[in-house]
Amino acid sequence: MIRTRLFAFLAACCLPLAAAAQGTYPDRPIKLIVPFAPGGVTDTSGRLIADALSRRLGQQVVVENKAGASGNIGTQGVVNGAPDGYTLVLGFDGTLVINPHIFVPFPFDPLKDLAPVGKIGDATLILVAHPSLPVGNLQELIAYSKKEAKGVSYGTSGIGGTPHIAGELLNQQTGSRLVHVPYKGGGQALSDALGGNIPLVYTAVAGAHQYVKTGKLKAIAVSSGQRSSALPEVPTFIESGVPGFDVSSWVGILAPAQTPRPVIERLNRELNAVLASPEIVDKLATLGIAATPGTPEAFGAQMKADLARYGKVVKDAGIKME
Repeated sequence: MIRTRLFAFLAACCLPLAAAAQGTYPDRPIKLIVPFAPGGVTDTSGRLIADALSRRLGQQVVVENKAGASGNIGTQGVVNGAPDGYTLVLGFDGTLVINPHIFVPFPFDPLKDLAPVGKIGDATLILVAHPSLPVGNLQELIAYSKKEAKGVSYGTSGIGGTPHIAGELLNQQTGSRLVHVPYKGGGQALSDALGGNIPLVYTAVAGAHQYVKTGKLKAIAVSSGQRSSALPEVPTFIESGVPGFDVSSWVGILAPAQTPRPVIERLNRELNAVLASPEIVDKLATLGIAATPGTPEAFGAQMKADLARYGKVVKDAGIKME
């Protein structure tokens, strides 16, 4: 009798995973944790994808914001959650491949404790300057910064963000002397640049686009591999003489490790279908994000490569969270 009850109990515990494996997933709402405050580009992109996935999956994908520690708190909550496909996280490169090198000790292993579902897209970054800065292109900026006794300051959304890492990588690859000035958000950095209080800002194209178009800020270069469709006249860092300089900020969806493979495959399939929609592609583009459908394996491989790449940048630059 005891053995029979034990088997029955174990069978009941396995029902959710078994059901998922048999193709009934999802049979209830899914929670997508956005580990940042509402209103930013990351949050907006997450809500856009959640809404589209809800229609395709036939179950509501509910966005829940859990901000704190540069995304670490909300992400760790998912890491510790049940691997059943009903709690996912919107993963951001800053949290998953930069924070592990800055927050010591780090509360989880991004490669071992999370299962990639799929990448949503890349947000192109841009280096912009106040019109008074006496440079017209990247090479002139590099030369000018080397001549300045204190270098040239550049503002970003904060310590350890992708724009900060991009600036440090530029210093390491070219010998430029750009001095990081962290703000509490990209909007504050842009405001100071518009007011002439800081000469440079490294930020997302979406935030700087309107100011470049109106001439209130001048574009130096975009750090993606290809030119931005939003500002096609602005050259890339590679075109401007820095070989291999390709730094974009990415966002994607992940699940807890050990989530059943059929669940990951279903979510990836539906995510890629969403990212193939011209409507979604256009809406992401307005946020400065280029849709990048692909496999879980490709997303995982990029995470692994970026974790190693940015780790070296952080170490060489001596970046620490104070």
